[in-house]
Amino acid sequence: MFLFSFSSEWSKIQSKLVDFGIDLLIAIAILFIGFKIVGILGKTTAKVLEKRKLDESLRKFLISVTVSMLKILVVITALSQIGLEMTSFVALLGAAGLAVGMAFSGSLQNFAGGVMLLIFKPFKLGDFVQMQGETGTVKEIQIFQTVLLTVDNKTIFLPNGQIINGNITNYSHEELRRVDFTIGIGYGDNYETAVQTLSEFAQKESRILDSPEPFIGLVNLNDSSVDLAFRVWVKTEDYWPVYFNINKMVYENFDDKGLNIPFPQMDLHVHNVKE
Repeated sequence: MFLFSFSSEWSKIQSKLVDFGIDLLIAIAILFIGFKIVGILGKTTAKVLEKRKLDESLRKFLISVTVSMLKILVVITALSQIGLEMTSFVALLGAAGLAVGMAFSGSLQNFAGGVMLLIFKPFKLGDFVQMQGETGTVKEIQIFQTVLLTVDNKTIFLPNGQIINGNITNYSHEELRRVDFTIGIGYGDNYETAVQTLSEFAQKESRILDSPEPFIGLVNLNDSSVDLAFRVWVKTEDYWPVYFNINKMVYENFDDKGLNIPFPQMDLHVHNVKE
């Protein structure tokens, strides 16, 4: 009787060992095949992102995160195959992720902003931009922040989360820019002479483009001046050299043309009253 009972229990143990062995082999196969598939997917994703010319740092990060998440799923599937209960583990993992996310909400916002900047590229390295009240040349685009170099050589660090949610003015994005001047002449000065003089300036300044054509028009009748709008088109890199040179030409040549550069003034009339 004892031998029969022992034999029966041993048969059950053998059966469970066989089942466990089969499940273990299947789990090992899942790990092996799963990791192989994940590796292939990682390489394929890397090639696709490289063809799309995505930023290298962002590309490596996205591939790393994707591969890690897929490997975790493969491990969870393999452990489930050998009978380990993964529900509690997944719930614990989710709770930990939520806690970390809440603790680093600001950093995560900046990270997400950095990802958006690197994907949509509203600006690139070397662009002259204005954002968050700061103006400068983009020196570096990092995952959490963007580095600007101002014209007076100050380095400014801007959080990417604020940048992506605000207005961005990219002065380097277009090939051409319009330079706008408001040139004042005195009342009594010859308007046609002023127009002709500005037209000559546009012809002498070789960096001003012929198309679109320069525009000259009377824009304001102020208290002390008659204002002309003078608008010319240049290549983006020539904006400031042309701006400074035209102002210099106005200052040096207007007097020779009989044109006055006005300044605020007031006429005072005195009447003698006899009692």
